Amino acid sequence: MGGSAGNLVEWYDWFAYSSFALYFAKHFFPKGDTTAQLLGTAGVFWAGFLARPLGAWIMGLYADKAGRREALTLSVAMMCAGSFAIAIMPDYGMIGAAAPFALLAARLVQGLSLGGEYGASATYMSEVAGKKNRGFWSSFQFMTLIMGQLTALAVLILLQNLLPKADLEAWGWRIPFVIGAGLAIVVFFIRMGLQESASFIAVQAQGAKTEKHPPTLALFLTYPRETWTIFGLTSAGSLAFYAYTTYMQKFLVNTSGFSKDAATGISAASLVAYMLIQPLYGALSDRIGRKTTLMFAFAAGAAATFPVMSQIAVTHDPMAAILLVVLLLAILSGYTAVNAVLKAELFPAHIRALGVALPYALANSVFGGSAEYAALWFKQAGHESEFYVYVAVVMACAFLITLTLKNTNKDSLIVED
Repeated sequence: MGGSAGNLVEWYDWFAYSSFALYFAKHFFPKGDTTAQLLGTAGVFWAGFLARPLGAWIMGLYADKAGRREALTLSVAMMCAGSFAIAIMPDYGMIGAAAPFALLAARLVQGLSLGGEYGASATYMSEVAGKKNRGFWSSFQFMTLIMGQLTALAVLILLQNLLPKADLEAWGWRIPFVIGAGLAIVVFFIRMGLQESASFIAVQAQGAKTEKHPPTLALFLTYPRETWTIFGLTSAGSLAFYAYTTYMQKFLVNTSGFSKDAATGISAASLVAYMLIQPLYGALSDRIGRKTTLMFAFAAGAAATFPVMSQIAVTHDPMAAILLVVLLLAILSGYTAVNAVLKAELFPAHIRALGVALPYALANSVFGGSAEYAALWFKQAGHESEFYVYVAVVMACAFLITLTLKNTNKDSLIVED
């Protein structure tokens, strides 16, 4: 619970940006139509992803040297700073062209924070989970990630019902960032009281491990297979995740023709189902293996993405839209529920946080962060369905990678004592 609470708040702050982009886009990118304005905010969203590898590198090294708890505490403090900056930031009408650059700077701080958060929290929660039910307990890492996104949507729904639309578009969009900054302060003190993982303590007691290369080079020279495996799996998993979740809200408005309120409701309902599915897949992976759930996720995802998204594009029934989105998310859960523990099990403790964080962040920057921008680019070019093909092809490539995996349930490098 200690690790999960901070993870939830970190991801709430991160997703508050995309959840409220429909309302603040014109404040920072006033020129052009709705799609052009969303392209501007999507570009800044992607820039935040580009900062994540740097954050993953710095915080991964720090977590492997100073401890998981220290890295987790620092990451949530940085997220607090980024969220508070967005909450009080003057818009284009006040400072002109400097406004989008100020938004970009705050988003880069959040990107640095989240880049370090994933590796530290995935490593920490996998190390403290226990071997028998490690898939189940570590699945709460992604469950709280979804919960953070769902909390951001819940705040949006609440504000949509409490504030007139004009007020929400004028100043109400700042409220979620104030909430995020406040919650981050609370979590900062919670994380200060966490116990360090036994796996890290054991490594510290044994003394520093000797590698032929510095830690960063060791990833690519000593552990190249593990590093590139994580990069490949994350490329497909993050692209599909952001296509099915953060972009989906805009897709439902901009393509399917739902109102903003209806799109928010559809996204919220599908995320609730998605969140509850994670522990089920996590527990299943403890019985049948992480490799099996990953193979299912990427094979079924490659086959289903094009027909399901094509159907969502033309449906006008909210319940049908919910079921279709949940279908995609249920398939993807075979990856998301086990991705943290699988990656942690591939590396020894002295380089685990960096090994989990850096290739993940690199792949997220290239494929996850660009998902919305790529989707909107295809739409603006008049070839929206080609985005569905793009997602399906990348997932098919990840399926081929899963065929080369070992059974990490039995070959895990996590040593508990």
